[in-house]
Amino acid sequence: MVILSRGKCGLSSCTSRYLVAMSAADLLVIFTQAVLDRINYHYFPLNFLDITTVCRVVIVLKRASVECSVWFTVTFTFDRYVAICCDNFRTKYCTGKTAATVLATAGILLCLKDVPLYFAYEPGERYDGVEWFCITKRSYYADPLWVGFNWFDTILTPLIPFAVILLLNALTVRHILEASRVRKGLRGERSAENRSDPEMESRRRSVILLFTISGSFIILWLTYVSDFIYYNIRGTSQNDSEYIFQQVGYLLQNFSCCTNTLIYAVTQCKFREQLKTAVKYPATAMTKTMKAGILQSRCCVFLSLS
Repeated sequence: MVILSRGKCGLSSCTSRYLVAMSAADLLVIFTQAVLDRINYHYFPLNFLDITTVCRVVIVLKRASVECSVWFTVTFTFDRYVAICCDNFRTKYCTGKTAATVLATAGILLCLKDVPLYFAYEPGERYDGVEWFCITKRSYYADPLWVGFNWFDTILTPLIPFAVILLLNALTVRHILEASRVRKGLRGERSAENRSDPEMESRRRSVILLFTISGSFIILWLTYVSDFIYYNIRGTSQNDSEYIFQQVGYLLQNFSCCTNTLIYAVTQCKFREQLKTAVKYPATAMTKTMKAGILQSRCCVFLSLS
């Protein structure tokens, strides 16, 4: 986030804002899913995070962070589609102001959509008038409104992002391939010739990047979606193997939320250069400080002798 926000990676303000937002959402996923949920559950039992009110807020934040991570990726994919395929619309849409508006609107709507989850849980126990833990209400599994909300929740994330990302990437790849054929014709290239073309190489990398993003997203979310469909067909009861399959789905889902920003950013040469500079900075700063200290001490010795 720090490297991207500095604006020295050769990216437009629009792209930088999308990547910073994606990385912020990914960081929020790590904080809510790993720190507030898993680490707290296993290593810090019975603390203030287990108070029912706080627990409900954490559950809402967990779901909202995952959805923001996914949908920020979708909005960025649409931005890349417009930038590559829509010449007339590009100058109006691919701006920093539009990116900020889209990201803010998506984030607010997703957070508002997850507010009902706060009321899907009830206290598990009560001590000295304080309600502890979060237990899913029985009506959550039987009430048609909650069942419909659950299906809508899963359709919104990740089924619709599945379809949107695949569609946009397919259209982008088709546009790149058509433009590449036209470029080859204009350059007079034939299959027998194998001359280097930087533009063609750039487009080839773009196609590989798009397929990598789509493939990783679908593969890592597939276990979660399969478990959701199986769970609703089978019912609420689970055996040990089904529980393990469900937990693996959650693991891969959270991992997916932390890969796309890395894939997008690491493919940029200037980002890698800035990352190397950031890694080397502590050693460089320490060396400069030591040199300055040695020089200052020598000057003091010289002045005292003179």
